[in-house]
Amino acid sequence: FGLKILQIIPGRVSTEVDARLSYDKQATLDKARYLISEYEKAGVSRDRILIKIASTWEGIKAAEILEQEGIHCNLTLLFGVHQAIACAEAGVTLISPFVGRILDWHKKHTGRDSYPPAEDPGVKSVTIIYNYYKKFGYKTEVMGASFRNIGELTELAGCDLLTISPSLLKELEGTTGDLPRKLSADTAKQLEIEKISMDKETFERMHQDDQMASDKLDEGIKGFSKALEALEGLLKQRLAVLEGDANKVRLASDLFQTYDFDEDGFITREEWGGTDAVFDALDVNKDGKISPDEMAAGLGAAHHLAAAAS
Repeated sequence: FGLKILQIIPGRVSTEVDARLSYDKQATLDKARYLISEYEKAGVSRDRILIKIASTWEGIKAAEILEQEGIHCNLTLLFGVHQAIACAEAGVTLISPFVGRILDWHKKHTGRDSYPPAEDPGVKSVTIIYNYYKKFGYKTEVMGASFRNIGELTELAGCDLLTISPSLLKELEGTTGDLPRKLSADTAKQLEIEKISMDKETFERMHQDDQMASDKLDEGIKGFSKALEALEGLLKQRLAVLEGDANKVRLASDLFQTYDFDEDGFITREEWGGTDAVFDALDVNKDGKISPDEMAAGLGAAHHLAAAAS
């Protein structure tokens, strides 16, 4: 799939290490090196690949070694400044702080329905990280991700990179008005910011003290792992279908039930736990939840067959 994308775009593609390896430094190194070797066998330079790794201490230390080998890394599931500092000190190429997921956590724990863009906790987190990097001259790029609205995007104008869903791009295209730059390296360099030296003990202490980052990293790893296991099950069932296994009709139904924790007939973003891009693609009517019909449309007719057989 990565090779197909590279045929379309001129830039880089991120390919993710199995989330189940997030706390295993050596296994992460082995998987990353394997992925790069496969791209290079296909004639793709490693300069066009970002190996995507969860921002655990073990993942960051693996990325530090990979960067020294010329393998560029994108550190994901990043929610706290301690993770960002550790990544910068490790010399990683790029980080992906999850703006929307930070907002989701604060809305859930405060009961608030919304925040003004400038007060959005995810926006404030990325702003702090960006200013810290520019103040101290770190080369690691900041790529804001997982956005919930265009207010978050406009409030982070000037960030190194932003990854934006097609629906929000369309909304931006239809919006007129000024777009002032909010983040600036020159401004950041004038700020009074305390530099923090990051070792494992400091990282673990700051992570424990940051309930949001702790919760969301754990949730993200479990969600991505579950998504991988579901995909593996899907592939196994598909192979069985090709071999004539009659149980194929229950595949999509089982997959839906895996994520519908409260059994209310919908999968919310919190229940999903996997990638926002996949959730957004499945959530056709953009109501913030996936219905059985939307899952069916995303997976194909197998879900309808399952419903008919049950």
